[in-house]
Amino acid sequence: MRNLMKSSLRFVVLLVIALFIGACSSGVTAGLEAFQSNDGRYGFFYPTGWTRINIQDGPEVVFHDLINSDETLSLVVSDLSNDIELKNIGSPEEVGEKMINDLLAPSGGDRQAELIDTSSREVDGHIFYDIEYLIHLPEKDRHELATVVVDRGSLFSFAAGTNEIRWNKVENIFKRVISSFSFFI
Repeated sequence: MRNLMKSSLRFVVLLVIALFIGACSSGVTAGLEAFQSNDGRYGFFYPTGWTRINIQDGPEVVFHDLINSDETLSLVVSDLSNDIELKNIGSPEEVGEKMINDLLAPSGGDRQAELIDTSSREVDGHIFYDIEYLIHLPEKDRHELATVVVDRGSLFSFAAGTNEIRWNKVENIFKRVISSFSFFI
């Protein structure tokens, strides 16, 4: 009887451990690491194994994959007037087109870009525009996702991208990364 109870208890403990491990590995943050700004204002998740790099006079935050160097994640923060809201800048489609025309593929350059999809979502009182686009470079195509949000007089543009060949392999994790961007204070 005592052996039966020990066996049952071991089974229950192993079952609980297996369920716990399974729940952790299949969650929204599986395969991702947390990042929080030095001032604690914002944070996001980035793919495990990526490394942060500093770019002089560049984006505020940049991460890239050490193995697939085409895979990058960047955060650009731009100053705005305190009274400007995201809807004042335009709809998701209009903001996506502005990004393409002003930043990604200005006319006269060797790049072309196309807007693939846009959407809007609200999280904790912030409106986010999610934008998907394809950039045609002379030597390859690049697929990117971005989210744009305004907070206290700053425009945050958070983007993740890779070459088109790898897109199908990383699309889901990039969507999780982009949607993880949030404000804490």
